[in-house]
Amino acid sequence: MLDLRRREFVALLGGVAAWPLAARAQQATMPVVGFVHSQLADTYGDRLGAFRQGLAATGYVEGRNVAVEYHSAEGRSDRLRALVADLSRRPVAVIVGNTVAAIAAKAATTNVSSDRDIETAFATFAQRGVGALLVGTGAFMINYRELLVALAARHSLPASYALRESVEAGGLMSYAPSFPDALRQVGAYTGRILNGEKPADLPVMRPTKFEFVINLKTAKALGLEVPAQLLAIADEVIE
Repeated sequence: MLDLRRREFVALLGGVAAWPLAARAQQATMPVVGFVHSQLADTYGDRLGAFRQGLAATGYVEGRNVAVEYHSAEGRSDRLRALVADLSRRPVAVIVGNTVAAIAAKAATTNVSSDRDIETAFATFAQRGVGALLVGTGAFMINYRELLVALAARHSLPASYALRESVEAGGLMSYAPSFPDALRQVGAYTGRILNGEKPADLPVMRPTKFEFVINLKTAKALGLEVPAQLLAIADEVIE
């Protein structure tokens, strides 16, 4: 395990929950937060507003009384340990990110690691007559979401995704926790730790807001008729 040297470590597990770890840190006049994520930078940038909102709710405004350093592994989860280790050696008050989940996922999955592996997997699905697909979350799946969506369409395979971004890219549907809502909570927890609260005293938060999104255009392309009852309970219908 990495020695974070008394700095706070808030891990965003699976993109839906904040888990504060470690002990209280000594803070500089303007504390520095290290934000580490495993995804490509252009897939994460638009979500950071929710994190900043959470910080602001606890009295911290980036650039005014807190500094945030953003670090991306650019889809390479093997770089995460080095990023966190580097931050742990610097005067950082809190480290925030999805590093724990990504490192665990890398250790547990070796079944796909490149676009060629994904194409091979879809060819296998077709050979075995798979009728539908459930795509999980994680940095790898997010970084390759457009390829996953394209291959599902090519093989006429209805797929449900763990993130709405895949549906926006042309996937059939998704049901998942609201990622912005989770990031707001992470920002709020970060601020509370900066204010001196002990991570061990903060309750473990579970997602409370879920989003069900359907892409009608994709459904029609697959020859599927979405029941009216399903459309009625969708949070968003993309046409």
